[in-house]
Amino acid sequence: MFNIGFAELLLVLVIAYVIVGPKDLPKVARWLGRMVRRARQLIRELKEEVGWNEMMAETADVRRDIDEAMKEADVSAELKDAQRELRQSVTSAEKEAMKK
Repeated sequence: MFNIGFAELLLVLVIAYVIVGPKDLPKVARWLGRMVRRARQLIRELKEEVGWNEMMAETADVRRDIDEAMKEADVSAELKDAQRELRQSVTSAEKEAMKK
């Protein structure tokens, strides 16, 4: 979530130990845990109130529709086939012209 590695976490714990002290460190850890839990709960409630999950589902549906439309609109395969046919006809025309 915060992209913190083990070394960074260890450094934060050592600094907290020095600043807060061993006596009050458990109290601070509990308080911090409660604050994180409250923040997560507030974010979850806000997402529910705003309808975040529904918006994300709709966005995924729109993205899927756009991808499908782009695949249907892709004419590169048809153009390659036409190019190949044109080259074959030009080649055959050149061969016929060489014979005459």
